[in-house]
Amino acid sequence: MMYSLQIALLTPFVFVLLYIFMNYMVKGEKSVCIVVLGDIGRSPRMQYHAVSLAKSGFYVNIVGYGGSIPHKQVRDNDNIELNTISEAPGFLTYLPGPLSFIFRALWLFLSLIVTLLLLPKSRFYFVQNPPTIPTFPVVWLVCLIRNSRMVIDWHNYGYTILSLKLGSDNLLVSLSQRLERVFGRQAVANICVTSAMKEDLCHYWNIRATTVYDRPPDIFKTTTLSEQHELFIRLAEQYPAFKASFVTEGSTAFTRCDGKGVISRVKNRPVLLVSSTSWTEDEDFGLLLDALERYDNDAADSAPRILCVITGKGPQKEMYQKKIENLQWKKIQFCLPWLTAEDYPLLLGSADIGVCLHKSSSGLDLPMKVVDMFGCGLPVCAVRYDCIEELVKPGSTGLLFEDSEQLAQQLQELLQEFPDKCTKLKTFRDNLKEFQASRWHDQWTAKVLPIFSGKDKPQ
Repeated sequence: MMYSLQIALLTPFVFVLLYIFMNYMVKGEKSVCIVVLGDIGRSPRMQYHAVSLAKSGFYVNIVGYGGSIPHKQVRDNDNIELNTISEAPGFLTYLPGPLSFIFRALWLFLSLIVTLLLLPKSRFYFVQNPPTIPTFPVVWLVCLIRNSRMVIDWHNYGYTILSLKLGSDNLLVSLSQRLERVFGRQAVANICVTSAMKEDLCHYWNIRATTVYDRPPDIFKTTTLSEQHELFIRLAEQYPAFKASFVTEGSTAFTRCDGKGVISRVKNRPVLLVSSTSWTEDEDFGLLLDALERYDNDAADSAPRILCVITGKGPQKEMYQKKIENLQWKKIQFCLPWLTAEDYPLLLGSADIGVCLHKSSSGLDLPMKVVDMFGCGLPVCAVRYDCIEELVKPGSTGLLFEDSEQLAQQLQELLQEFPDKCTKLKTFRDNLKEFQASRWHDQWTAKVLPIFSGKDKPQ
């Protein structure tokens, strides 16, 4: 009995000591914990934040899922530490929709809060949204315990993405919306990806945010001809679509190298069309598939062949892959590779045209894939929605389409007399030079660094 009483009396002191230990176990004032409740390697914007913070003298912990390999600049940086958490058990996906969501949220709540409290204290906890549940409540609680500050980067709204799966009238969607509004107001600073989202946050939720447009880091640039050849040689070893149709050593479907080491383009090469998709409901790959089928059926005999390279992972990939295999194609080939973080920008910088299928669930975010393409000087055809013209300037840097028929017409128009003339594509490339000159770290230093350095917030 006496032993139990001693334990009961000591328990509060243990908790006090634990709180003090966790509250002051810190790398220093210049420390930031980035919370990405997603695959770290597939969260480019948060990786760019981490690299810019490290360049500015901050120590950065990134917390998120493993899976894809983060970029080399993140992996090899001594001031950046990667911390992975375990995803919810797979069997939870077999439960009914609402139950699955609730149990997954509880699992992630516990995993995330334990991980964050076991890490050294950070002065700032920098949260990617979405997802909202359980990220916002967990980070708010950790900041309360550790007397830290929460900063939110609004990529989109969590409740609008959730509504795609559960329906807009679902109780969980309404709960997610309320949590976003309530906890969003607790952040010391908010940044967002478009001016439209900035206005929406202010008007409906009274949350003031700074617009920080996605801009490409230096790795996204036009690929030189020699780099293209090396990339195509590597890809040809794994993907037959990149192999030369003729048996010549040192040649690919797009480039050749003569006996003197001089690299040139193959004259009758196919168009290299690139798209990146998450293979989910908010990116309808069927649009591109239907457009290419129209192109294949309607294009003249002189129309160029197209190699359509689709990168990315996601739940609908296998379904569409079967559809592709079941169709008979005359002028279209497909390649669905998974590229390294280093090869992806090289591919974009080697391509002739990009296609973006992103449809914003909120109508307020912009596709990062287009930013990457523009950084490589690659013109884009993109799905039209409310704020897309904040990024794609129709007739100047690309074209916008509303359905597969319009996209098929645009492809035929842009690829006339490929590869010699293609006047519109060349004009688009020239117009993208100004965008290419605007880089991520310059904008980040002006708009985001003041938030973490203790200076006045940018307007």
